[in-house]
Amino acid sequence: MNEDLIAIQDEHKASFFVRLSRSLQSSWKSIVVAIPFFWLLFFFLVPFLIVLKISVAEALIASPPFSPLLDWSEDGIVMIRLVFDNFTYLWEDDLYVITYINSVKISTISTLICLLIGYPIAYGIVRSPPTTRNILLLLIILPFWTSFLLRVYAWMGLLADQGTINNFLIWLGLIEKPLRMMYSEFAVYVGIVYTYLPFMILPLYANMEKLDMTLHEAAADLGAKPTITFFSVTLPLTMPGIVAGSLLVFIPATGEFVIPDLLGGGNVLMIGRVLFNEFNSNNDWPVASAVAIALLLLLVIPMMIYQHIQGKENQP
Repeated sequence: MNEDLIAIQDEHKASFFVRLSRSLQSSWKSIVVAIPFFWLLFFFLVPFLIVLKISVAEALIASPPFSPLLDWSEDGIVMIRLVFDNFTYLWEDDLYVITYINSVKISTISTLICLLIGYPIAYGIVRSPPTTRNILLLLIILPFWTSFLLRVYAWMGLLADQGTINNFLIWLGLIEKPLRMMYSEFAVYVGIVYTYLPFMILPLYANMEKLDMTLHEAAADLGAKPTITFFSVTLPLTMPGIVAGSLLVFIPATGEFVIPDLLGGGNVLMIGRVLFNEFNSNNDWPVASAVAIALLLLLVIPMMIYQHIQGKENQP
């Protein structure tokens, strides 16, 4: 009888510890999920809502330079004041439309250039020996160890009229007078491609590393030429890496400010420069916030559509 009681007590203790362990695991999972949730809440959603509130406000010569969202009438009634003229102003003024188009054009071309350069580099790294592969990856990551501003200033010294590139070309006898490279779209393209090329290479490398190379051998055994193998096997399988790398380049390049400002010298209109001018020079925070919201929608909506299409394609 005593042995049965002891066995029942041991069973209850074991079940208690099992429940306790499961409860702790569930709590730990909740904490792990809650940390990034609150991070996004406080550092993305809350600032976004603040900017959205300012975008539907009216510009004032005051501090802060915009009208409040809630206003009290003389009768003590709370009124919500929403001004949507800031968004309509973006379409009425050609400056903003041209700037958006120019920003998308520059970021799209820069993304394509990064893809054309980064794809063979990533493929070469994947096919290289393991020891060489680690060195090549280190060389790709190495520029991140230097300040972004220092790297842009270095390009200013290279592309200047009396810079390193022009002096070298004159020394070779290829040109007689310096080429105008600074403060042009060419300089902006060079700066963006140089800066964001690693963001294209690394996702492509991570995707290509998982490729099954026996598929290439099977295609070759079936008589497929290398070009056909690339377009029918390699390219479709690396499409997720291409999309990931393209988004990592296109999104920040569209809103880039430092590179167009330093290498473009104000001659290349991009939306980041317009945002800076509206916030600081014009002190028009509502219009600047409307520009930022429109830019966010311009970038997020195509991503959501793509994710929706991808989700439908992946469904059985």
